[in-house]
Amino acid sequence: MNPTLELVRELIGRGEDVVYITTDPLRGRVEETGAVVRTFDGTRFSESMRSGDVRHFLGVATGLLRTADVVIPTVLDEIRGEHFDYIIHDTMLGSGRILAELLKLPAIASCTTFARQRSTVDGMLESLAARLSGDEYSRMVQDFRAQRDAVNQKFGVTVDSVHDAYSNPAPLTLVYTSRYFQPDGDHFDESFKFVGPIGKVPTAGRDELLDMLRDPLIYISLGTVFNQAPEFYHLCFEALQGTRYQVVLSVGTKTTVADLEPIPANFLVRNYVPQIQVLNRSQLFVTHGGMNSVSEGLLHGIPLVVFPQGADQFAVAARVGELGAGVSLQPRELSPAEFRSTIDRVLEDATVRRVCHDIGASLRAAGGATRAVDEVFSFKKAVGLD
Repeated sequence: MNPTLELVRELIGRGEDVVYITTDPLRGRVEETGAVVRTFDGTRFSESMRSGDVRHFLGVATGLLRTADVVIPTVLDEIRGEHFDYIIHDTMLGSGRILAELLKLPAIASCTTFARQRSTVDGMLESLAARLSGDEYSRMVQDFRAQRDAVNQKFGVTVDSVHDAYSNPAPLTLVYTSRYFQPDGDHFDESFKFVGPIGKVPTAGRDELLDMLRDPLIYISLGTVFNQAPEFYHLCFEALQGTRYQVVLSVGTKTTVADLEPIPANFLVRNYVPQIQVLNRSQLFVTHGGMNSVSEGLLHGIPLVVFPQGADQFAVAARVGELGAGVSLQPRELSPAEFRSTIDRVLEDATVRRVCHDIGASLRAAGGATRAVDEVFSFKKAVGLD
């Protein structure tokens, strides 16, 4: 969601009227952009998504199809009698692609992680089939086909492959990274526009935390979803207490800072920190590997130590390691001494810093929100909406 907020601001700033479909808890964040907000039931969406086996990506694709019953009737009712020129939908929200087909609207896909071509998804299926027993894989395939056929019959649309349900291709796809950071970036055609990260603009004002920072500074954050990790936080304490490093640790709103005491003297632990401003002062970023966080770190040319927790974070961590922008680790396999030595090694490696600088340069050159809206307007002209 985060990249779309600045995209919407830019669209509205350039004269577009935007209606944004989301869940009610997110209404306020979207309304700040100036968009009109319509909502569907997020609780029912989650329940529908998780009513089957979502341990593997094929189950996730099936779950995404199940959510069509929650999203599509509500949205159609909410927008009854209104006219739209085009739709921008998330690449993993099949309901957006289905709505485009139902409403006969030109579609643009918004890709907040790495883009996936059909060959990539086919390879993921082959890998999954090799890992699972024959019966389990066959059951998951049958579940997918049954749900796909039910959606096609109910809504009169043409979802076909797992790629259709999981990646929801569109004539134009905005990808919020650079072609350089995207795996196999040179293999994507010109329907994919790599516009770079579109992050939240830092708010005005100054957090008192910023006045307490000193070099060398390490910033640690597991993001906003998978951040209930007291064992990991204590691993950080053991690895880095008493060192020359100052450490800023962001633990999110679901962890009570007092429960982590005693906190080493060289640590500043907060439920929230102004991430972009802290990264601007940091020499190393220990992160969960979310695309937004990794992009923000690389934009600042900061080496990364990645502890992926779930979702697309494993793919992002793998790409960081592949390009040499840092390392990927798992806390269960790591002693405090090993963690400390890894941090020392990454910080001292001039090659890692150079790679991070190069990736950051590619992300900045991609164009951001301005480029993204330029591509939207070019697409509008190409489909006769100019």
